[in-house]
Amino acid sequence: FGPDTHWRSRDSEYRAMFEALRRVGRADLSIGRLYEGHVNALQLFRWYGDKGQLHWLSKELDAGAMFGMWASEPTPGVSITRGENEPSLCGSKHFASGAGGIDHALVTAKDGDAGRRIVVVPGKEAARADNSRWQVRGMRATQSGSYVLDGYAVAPIALLGKPGDYDDEPRFTGGAWRFCAVQLGGVEALVQRVRAAMGDDARADPVRRARFEQCVVAARTAYLWVREAMERAARDAQDTVPFVLATRGVVERSALDVMEGAARLMGTRSAIAGERADKIIRDLSLYLRQAGPDYARDRAAEVWLERDIWGADPWW
Repeated sequence: FGPDTHWRSRDSEYRAMFEALRRVGRADLSIGRLYEGHVNALQLFRWYGDKGQLHWLSKELDAGAMFGMWASEPTPGVSITRGENEPSLCGSKHFASGAGGIDHALVTAKDGDAGRRIVVVPGKEAARADNSRWQVRGMRATQSGSYVLDGYAVAPIALLGKPGDYDDEPRFTGGAWRFCAVQLGGVEALVQRVRAAMGDDARADPVRRARFEQCVVAARTAYLWVREAMERAARDAQDTVPFVLATRGVVERSALDVMEGAARLMGTRSAIAGERADKIIRDLSLYLRQAGPDYARDRAAEVWLERDIWGADPWW
């Protein structure tokens, strides 16, 4: 067991995760979003779960359980209240993908002055879920509604890790490469659909061929950045966080370019209900709206302005 064996093993694991997320996203972005939440939850169990929690997780997975990760919340957020009885939750989550449908969710909750904690809760209680306001053009199937957690008792086994673990860097920000991989799959699927839709006349036209080439380059650019972000996250590399933050912007720009290319190459057909390109475009348009895209780019720029990345040459 040499000193590099651990990293080789982790690299293989992350590469397999990258391919799975990308391929599921290529098939359907809503399923990809739910699957990415499941993968996120399992990663958190792996990092912070104790022996008893991992044993419980194994049994749940053997039974086919689906997990999710819910962190977004309306003010004042979710908190753990401690009274004479066992601790309980107060508050609700929104944009909770799979609310009322997935078996279990990992949620963040403030624990007094100790910081945020991860709590495992049931995700299928219909009375707690409200998807009525999830009226969106894309990603409808994720059912990302709200989920009320008031009064949910917090048993010791439901507390995953210690306060602050969820926000630990580079895992917290660096983990964004996973949803970028799903989005990448959607971009690639759209390029595939455009190619299939181009008839002989379009393929004989140098202007349209050039437009299609731009779509391929945009998709490949996103692929290279997401793959690099994944590799850096696997190694906990020094610049994982700024690199992943920049990758978010690269994927967004690539997706927007490919969506424009699809509209120009396919014309009205790209917006017809039931056309695969229309569904991908609607789903991508929403999925790309992750929080703070300009702030993410700014954070990456700040780091790279302070550090001579080529002088130290950590890129290779």
